Amino acid sequence: MAGLTFSRGTRGQFAAIARVRWQLFGNSLRTLRGRFEMVSRIFIALAFAGGGLGGAMAFGATSYFFASHGKIEWLAFLLWPIFLFWQLFPVMATAFTENVDSSNLLRFPLSYPSYFLIRLVYGAFDPATAMGCFWLFAMAVGIGFADPPLFLWAAVVLLAFATVNILLGRMIFAWVERWLARRRTREILGVLFFLIIISFQFVGPLASRYGGKRPPGMTRVTEQVLPVERLLPPGLAAAAIAQSTEQAAVALGALGLLGGYAFAFFALLHLRLRAQFRGENLSESTAQSKTLARGQSARYAGWAVPGLPGPCAAILEKESRYLARSGPILFTLVMPVVILLIIRLTPGNSGKGDGFLVHAPDLAFPVGAAYALLILTNLIYNNFGPDAAGVQFFFASPVRLREVLIAKNLAHSAVVAFEVVLVYLGVCFLYRPPAAGATLATLAGILFALPVNLSIGNLLSIYSPKKIDFGTFGRQKASGSTQLAAFGSQAALFGIAAVVVLASRMFGRIWLATVLFLVLAAFAFLAYALLLNRAEQMALDRREIMISELSRA
Repeated sequence: MAGLTFSRGTRGQFAAIARVRWQLFGNSLRTLRGRFEMVSRIFIALAFAGGGLGGAMAFGATSYFFASHGKIEWLAFLLWPIFLFWQLFPVMATAFTENVDSSNLLRFPLSYPSYFLIRLVYGAFDPATAMGCFWLFAMAVGIGFADPPLFLWAAVVLLAFATVNILLGRMIFAWVERWLARRRTREILGVLFFLIIISFQFVGPLASRYGGKRPPGMTRVTEQVLPVERLLPPGLAAAAIAQSTEQAAVALGALGLLGGYAFAFFALLHLRLRAQFRGENLSESTAQSKTLARGQSARYAGWAVPGLPGPCAAILEKESRYLARSGPILFTLVMPVVILLIIRLTPGNSGKGDGFLVHAPDLAFPVGAAYALLILTNLIYNNFGPDAAGVQFFFASPVRLREVLIAKNLAHSAVVAFEVVLVYLGVCFLYRPPAAGATLATLAGILFALPVNLSIGNLLSIYSPKKIDFGTFGRQKASGSTQLAAFGSQAALFGIAAVVVLASRMFGRIWLATVLFLVLAAFAFLAYALLLNRAEQMALDRREIMISELSRA
């Protein structure tokens, strides 16, 4: 590839970037938020380490079994899950990944080879890449124990397979981010992405319910798919290892095709990063088609909400428009109903009949409402995230921060109310209308949990803000410390709710839960009002920190 010649200065540039990253990490630990971020990353790393270790043991043992029983070609059954996990997990779980915007380095005198390698190195620190490499290493070890002469060749093939996955993952991210820079393509890709995710949710329930019935023509479809599978990277890697002892030419050919995939992904990644390195600037703005006549101005009458001051109504309108144009938020709104549908289709423990909510339909509405409130905490706990650098206008305008927070809380409360109504309609359609006592107790529980979440969200939005960029993977979630605090607060809320429900069941009076939740809601709204007045002064004291955090590129 032209332009990818590496010089001795590349090592110095790498060393400088590593020093800067280390200093940024050390400086971040001086703040309370940085220490919370570190704790959250430790917990996430331990979770990934457990999953990686368990997966490595499973893949290594299965590879040993295949190799010792002469079933090397069956390695494709292991390589396909690794391949799919490697490419899909970073997209579906960006909240758990450390995504650094390496394009910021382009403002420095960095050579293109160094920039290209940095993008690859940052991708290598992705959890999916680390786990995938660990699993492939375990497979190589398992094959080596079963057939020592085959270990070296298997290691070479699996290394080539890992290279293909790394280049493919980086290439997908680079090109999808380029498409997401345009609003139209962002909307199209968002709809397709969410439809794919929702479709995957139904695979398990449908397979459990209809798994015993073999669809007609399945054998013919399998025969047509297998030749295509053998030409894709997982099938080629398995064929290269399986044919190494019998047909060396076929094994070398499979390895060569695997290298061809790597070269193709490398070329596409190089094409995208080269354009970015040369200063490509993607903008959604377009030239104005018509110029307004002199003295003529465009006028728009904003929302007039009864009982709300003008600034609050304007911010409420702005938040509502932001949320209505956000694909992730729209996806979040439908997910509780999708989950209820999945539970409805999932058979019982015996594999026959219906799930547990069919036999206890009064629990469907509380479960759906609790899930809806839970998945919306990521939005509530980062109020100023969508504003990004625009948060500075709140501090410069003659509007009290108290009014800003009230408007944002009203917008989020409206989303919660809409979600609860949607869940109720879904429960009525999928199961049956819940009993009046269960409905009132659920609504009272939401009246208690909502102000608590809003209060905690206001504080975390001030002390731990993070910019949300819906056009870039990995920068759509709250900070790690916010997620850790959200987990703790939600655990406490669900614990209190469980105690209230158990107490009402002990006395056999469901209305007792409604009364207790209403009493707790009164205290929650009182605490919300008190913290709202304090939050304004907190935001003013931390305005420079908030602006710097939310203005990061």
